[in-house]
Amino acid sequence: MSYLDSLFSLKGKVALVTGGGRGIGQVVALGLANAGAETVIVSRTGADETVAQIQKAGGKAYSLIADITNEKAVDAALKEIVSRSGALHIVFNNAGICIHKDTLDASIAEWREVLDINLTGEYVVARAAGRLMIEKGIKGSIINMASMSGSIVNIPQWQASYNASKAGVIHMTRSLAVEWSEYGIRVNSLSPGYIATPMSVDTPKELKDAWMPLIPAHRMGKPEELIGAVIYLAADSSGYTNGSDLIVDGAYVCI
Repeated sequence: MSYLDSLFSLKGKVALVTGGGRGIGQVVALGLANAGAETVIVSRTGADETVAQIQKAGGKAYSLIADITNEKAVDAALKEIVSRSGALHIVFNNAGICIHKDTLDASIAEWREVLDINLTGEYVVARAAGRLMIEKGIKGSIINMASMSGSIVNIPQWQASYNASKAGVIHMTRSLAVEWSEYGIRVNSLSPGYIATPMSVDTPKELKDAWMPLIPAHRMGKPEELIGAVIYLAADSSGYTNGSDLIVDGAYVCI
């Protein structure tokens, strides 16, 4: 293995992906496995298809069922990962939801649901992983899923709860990065733009028609175009990258 290859290799690492049953989570899980990581998918409904694809390609993977907002369930899942795999080196904190509603029409229950999954859920997973890494002396990498919506206000759809949750993820990431730096744990966030996944592809056509002229690249991104960013943040190549928000959005936030 060349020096360059070793910088981006995840061989011998154990990676956790939340919400890896479909969309970005599934694609990134496949990418992490292809880079050599044993990959564990944690989701509310299971991820048999993702695991099967990884195993068919010769990789090691399994899935666990847990609600990321449930602290006891997350702790139990991480305990099982250590029992089965021996360690946990990488976390891709990906699970999330979005509700497009005008603020005056959205309920407080909907606000709380989005914040609970997107922000509190990521906090629960990151906190449990950080505690485990510190106890085991693991110099790990935690990658929190944010969004360009944490830096800008999307139009024409209104999604105050989603935007607030992702802005919270970005600053939570910075806070954890500083707090855990002394343990050698790196915490960064990934902020995609409009990516062609079920969350955005199933969006009404009038919204997508409004987005396209605003994207300098004049297209939505592909989930596969996020793999390199995640592997960079997970691997030794990013050893001095900590507390950063990596935006992959086709230059949307530049205008």
